[in-house]
Amino acid sequence: MGMAQAGILFLIALVAVIASVKAHDMQFAVHMGLVALIALGAAVWRLRTMDVSGKRVPVRDRPDGYMDEVIRYGAVATVGWGVVGFLVGVFIAFQLAFPHLNLEPYFNFARLRPLHTSAVVFAFGGNALICTSFYVVQRTTGARLFGGGLPWFVFWGYQLFIVLAATGYLLGVTQSREYAEPEWYIDLWLTIVWVAYLVVFLGTIAKRKEPHIYVANWFYLAFIVTIAMLHVINNLAVPVSFLGSKSYSAFSGVQDALTQWWYGHNAVGFFLTAGFLGMMYYFIPKQAERPVYSYRLSIVHFWSLIFLYIWAGPHHLHYTALPDWAQTLGMVFSVMLWMPSWGGMINGLMTLSGAWDKLRTDPVIRMMVIAVAFYGMSTFEGPMMSIKAVNSLSHYTDWTIGHVHSGALGWVGMISFGAIYFLVPKLWFRPRLYSVRLVSWHFWLATIGIVLYAASMWVSGIMQGLMWREYNQEGFLVYSFVETVAAMHPYYIIRALGGTLYLAGGLIMAFNIYKTIRGDLRQETPIGAAVEPAE
Repeated sequence: MGMAQAGILFLIALVAVIASVKAHDMQFAVHMGLVALIALGAAVWRLRTMDVSGKRVPVRDRPDGYMDEVIRYGAVATVGWGVVGFLVGVFIAFQLAFPHLNLEPYFNFARLRPLHTSAVVFAFGGNALICTSFYVVQRTTGARLFGGGLPWFVFWGYQLFIVLAATGYLLGVTQSREYAEPEWYIDLWLTIVWVAYLVVFLGTIAKRKEPHIYVANWFYLAFIVTIAMLHVINNLAVPVSFLGSKSYSAFSGVQDALTQWWYGHNAVGFFLTAGFLGMMYYFIPKQAERPVYSYRLSIVHFWSLIFLYIWAGPHHLHYTALPDWAQTLGMVFSVMLWMPSWGGMINGLMTLSGAWDKLRTDPVIRMMVIAVAFYGMSTFEGPMMSIKAVNSLSHYTDWTIGHVHSGALGWVGMISFGAIYFLVPKLWFRPRLYSVRLVSWHFWLATIGIVLYAASMWVSGIMQGLMWREYNQEGFLVYSFVETVAAMHPYYIIRALGGTLYLAGGLIMAFNIYKTIRGDLRQETPIGAAVEPAE
């Protein structure tokens, strides 16, 4: 079996080399060269993991039979990609404050911005979702991951997608649409990987030993299925050539805009919300050692959220060529979303009933709670910004940037950090993290960084909107566009400083996780320990 896999990888490398030589453009040639190198490296690694008889050398796994080796790789990838994404984000924030930092042609803001977005959302967030879902579905079903080596294909296939997409952004290979999606061959590869992910997850649930399907798995499954649908439809394209990177979208005009924002908002709704709610419903009860506050509320939360979210995309297209009824429909469903979202927030916070004292002594549960608080704030702010009267001021301004990052850094980042801090000692059989004190440092650096970032963008965005709509008595604009940009400079500096603090927290986390995996334990006084009175 191992020899056959190595042979297939060598064949893929050969085909990729031929495609690279015959490529019609430089970008496609570079990507096929990358695929050839990665496939060749994987084939050599596969051969090295077999003994002389051709059988695979067994890897260390759990005595209870769960497949955790792939989850260990996923946890490390989550932390690594997180640091990369945060670093690029800080750099482009400083590029906005100091434009001379734009380095042509590959490291300018236009190419690094989608790289940052994909690195944080899909590389950091995606790896967090894949590894935690693999962990949760095994523990809540009592079954080993389905598919034999298929989970490994999902993990490594997803890393290949990330590398191809990231290098594509730097090379200028995108579909030139709202979310700067990668080109057709990268989309096709991701579709294959995602279907394999769905097969692994569904197969594990199908062979479960527990008759009940825990609610976290409902949210994970909704995320996997809906993202597959969004990805396939939004990225329908016709390649100009099968040996080139260029393609044409299947949609155009206002239909293309609606399809993009149906994808864009539901990527937020199902990738950045539903998937991480699955994380919340498992890891907060586990860390707090309390049951979910209301299982019935979690079911209501699930069904109302997935029904309402799918309709909310048109609120990104207010005052455009989209028909007014479609804009209003998106606004109404967005406002309705506030109720189930806060139902989930209440459920997460109330799970701590009887365990609020842990906030004083456990910075991991503190991270999870602040994540749920940011989830509640963002899911109130989002529906409010979808109202046309508010949207006329907020849209196209930095207010939107502040809103997105309060959700991404506060909700997605913090709940992911908490989950990784929970997972790593268990996956590597350690009694605890290397340093709980460093987790507390991470918490405060990240929280202060988010506050600086979001607050500066709220002020900057509202100022932008007001300056753009200021007219004099003759009906002319009072401020030119350049004047509004100049006025935002101090806020851009504050944003960059906030991002730097958040990055510093990520680096501390990476160090803490590294030391934990090594098995080191730092001797320290427990947080919140009673102080001895002076004699």
